[in-house]
Amino acid sequence: MNELTSFQRDSLWIIAGLSDPNGVTIRDELEAYYDTAIQAGRLYPNLDTLVNKGLAHKDEVDGRTNAYTLTDHGHQVLDARCEWIGTYLNGIADE
Repeated sequence: MNELTSFQRDSLWIIAGLSDPNGVTIRDELEAYYDTAIQAGRLYPNLDTLVNKGLAHKDEVDGRTNAYTLTDHGHQVLDARCEWIGTYLNGIADE
């Protein structure tokens, strides 16, 4: 997870949180979060990186649309990230 960009990590969280989102859905979620337009030239290479790293799987829906799902490795990476973040959140709750 530490070798991913924040954009890639955010994309991975979106894939985890939605049911088989396509690229447009992921883009829309990112645009809402970042409050800026996300170009296809930025989105799809980053999604391909997640696929190439074995964190997400890309399934062709039709000739133009792909759906993305987390792999088992993707789930493990996000679980580990949650655990790591939780370590520091516990300290905040104690303040």
